[in-house]
Amino acid sequence: MNLINHFILVFLFVIFASCSKDQLNESVIKEKSLDGQVLEAYTEGLDALKGGDVLFAAKKFNEAEMLFPQSEWAPKSALMAAYSYYSQDYLEDSIAELERFLKVYPLNKNSDYALYLLATSHYEKIVDEKKDLQSILLAKKNFNKIIKKYPNTEYALDSEFKVDLINDILAAKEMYIGRYYFDRKKWIPAINRFRTVIDKYDTTIYVEEALHRLVEVHYIIGLNKEAEKYAQILGYNYKSSKWYEKSYAVFNKDYEKKRIKIEKKKKSFINKAKSLFDLDE
Repeated sequence: MNLINHFILVFLFVIFASCSKDQLNESVIKEKSLDGQVLEAYTEGLDALKGGDVLFAAKKFNEAEMLFPQSEWAPKSALMAAYSYYSQDYLEDSIAELERFLKVYPLNKNSDYALYLLATSHYEKIVDEKKDLQSILLAKKNFNKIIKKYPNTEYALDSEFKVDLINDILAAKEMYIGRYYFDRKKWIPAINRFRTVIDKYDTTIYVEEALHRLVEVHYIIGLNKEAEKYAQILGYNYKSSKWYEKSYAVFNKDYEKKRIKIEKKKKSFINKAKSLFDLDE
């Protein structure tokens, strides 16, 4: 009985070993076949991208990723699908692919590029700064992520430049609204908008005008000390600015009249000088 049991155990071992070997061979054959399919789909995607058919290209790259999600080709394919959409301004589709890429492959070596492309896609959606506030803020948020996470890269360098441009856009928006309130004599909302410019966007080209507007508003409502404070800040930092000249004129009405007379005299002198060289005279 023991001999029979021993024989059965040996027989089962041989059978299982044989089955395992067959399964392994079958798995290797399938794996090779799968690699071939992935490569074929990826190559078709590249060809379509070169030919300008970006929608078919993205479809083939997505197919390559789904065929073998564990392979090294999967993240490459996902990123190429995103780039395909981006290359022909399908920005919403590009954004969706890139957000998925960063979620599924957070540690991928190309994450810096994916984040940069995501920020750029949001940035390129900006058409009108008065309407596209969400795109502006999302672009700025992602560019700032790049600067913080990948500081020593070309992506960070360009991101810093883009953030400066975005800040100019945001400052322009605040100034536009601030002037709107100023013209309608809504002083407090106007002050809040101009303060936002000098508090949050003090490196932009609009900070000089914002300081001058604060001088004007506070002078109009009788807060002369506040007006003088902003005039001093403007004078200390931007003494040669035309806005400082305008602020100086707020406190010195005679100065503005004299300035206008001087400008008129200059123009008159220039016109007379030109007439001396007029060939018809």
